Amino acid sequence: MRRIALFLLTNIAVLLLLSIVCRIFGIDQWAAMHGYGGMTGLLLYAAVFGMGGAFISLAMSKWMAKMSTGARVIEQPQSETERWLLDTVRHHAQTAGIGMPEVAIYDAPEMNAFATGMTKNSSLVAVSTGLLLQMDREQVAAVLGHEIGHVANGDMVTLTLIQGVLNTLVILAARVVGRLVDSWISGGRDNRGGGIGYFVCVMVLQLVFGLFASMIVMAFSRWREFRADAAGALLAGQGSMISALQRLQLNHGESTLPKTMAAFGISGPLATGLQRLLMSHPPLEERIAALQRGGV
Repeated sequence: MRRIALFLLTNIAVLLLLSIVCRIFGIDQWAAMHGYGGMTGLLLYAAVFGMGGAFISLAMSKWMAKMSTGARVIEQPQSETERWLLDTVRHHAQTAGIGMPEVAIYDAPEMNAFATGMTKNSSLVAVSTGLLLQMDREQVAAVLGHEIGHVANGDMVTLTLIQGVLNTLVILAARVVGRLVDSWISGGRDNRGGGIGYFVCVMVLQLVFGLFASMIVMAFSRWREFRADAAGALLAGQGSMISALQRLQLNHGESTLPKTMAAFGISGPLATGLQRLLMSHPPLEERIAALQRGGV
C-alpha cells in the first residue's frame, strides 16, 4: 500500500512541477494560443512533458528506491558482511573508474539487487537480504559487478533519454493525428479547443503508440543486461558471473521490487509469445550462454 501511495504522490508531484515550469515560462499560454496546432508550440509542449517527466523521475530515483524498498544505506558497517560489501563495491567502482556509490541492503526474501542514480558518480547499489543469505561471496561479488557495470555504462541516463524521446514522440504523434481526426469530424472547421474526436483519438493513440514505445525501451533494457553481465564477468570473473546467474535460476515467486523499478533488478519475469517484447530482462539461459561464448 505504501508503494502505491508513493507512486501516485510522485507522479502527482512530477505533473505539478511540470505544470509550474510551463506556467513560469509561458509554455502553456503559447500552446493554448496555437491550440497545440502550431508545430513549434506542440513540440515544445511534448518535449517538456516527455523529456521533463523522464528526467525528473531519474533525479528522484534514488530517493524513490530507498523509500519504496525500505533500503538501509550502510553509513557505518555494523557487521563483517557490511564491511565486505562496502570494500567490494569500492574495489569494483575504482576499477570501473566511477565514484563510490551508496551501498544499501533491503529486506526481501528473493535474490535480487539493483542500481540507480542520476550520474555515474552519484549512484546507489542495493542488495536484498535474500541474495546475501542464498549466494556465496564470489556470486555476490559478481552481482555487485553487474550493478556497477550498469552505472559505469551510464545505463540509467541512456534509458531515461530513450524513454524521454519516445514519450515526446508519443505525445506529439497522438496530438497531431488527433487534430487531423477532429478536423475531419468537424468538416474542416477550426476548433482549437479540441472536440470529442480529438480527445478520444489522443487517449487511444497514446495507449497504442505508448505500447510500441515500451517495446523499444524494453529492447534496450534487455541489451543492457548482456553488457552488465559482461562487466560483472570482467570485475569478478566469468565463472563467478555465470555461477551467480545459475543461482538466480532458483529464484521462485514474484519479485518484491515495485513495478516501476523492476527493470533495474538483476533479473526479471519471463513471458511467452508477443509478451516477450515487453520483457525487461533476457531469459537467464540466454545470458549464461552469452557469457559462455565470451560475448555480449
